[in-house]
Amino acid sequence: MSFGQQSGPPASQKQIAYLLSLLEAAGYDFATGRHHFGFTQRQARGRFSVAEAAEMIDRLTSAAEAELDPDAEPKPFDDPVAARAQARIDRDRAVLLKGIPAEMLANELESRGWAIIPPS
Repeated sequence: MSFGQQSGPPASQKQIAYLLSLLEAAGYDFATGRHHFGFTQRQARGRFSVAEAAEMIDRLTSAAEAELDPDAEPKPFDDPVAARAQARIDRDRAVLLKGIPAEMLANELESRGWAIIPPS
């Protein structure tokens, strides 16, 4: 297989349109969602195989369902590159949160509707 070629038959126009609608609901298109979702250059141009499109549709619909059910367990990434990127983002987020003063964080959470109870 040549470099950058998809493995398998191309996704149907219906699959691509549905995938694009899910991405747009999340605030992205193929190009802008490239780094967030770990798309290749080929995928960022809207070219997916049937399996790739089905996996991405499942991932986006399960994420939408998880927003409706806050107790749901997040689905891990199947792609090792995306999993490493998510782990790096989580580490960076933890470091960033450690640098925020507690009062500032509490004020921000209260402004978003959270109830804050200080430790005893």
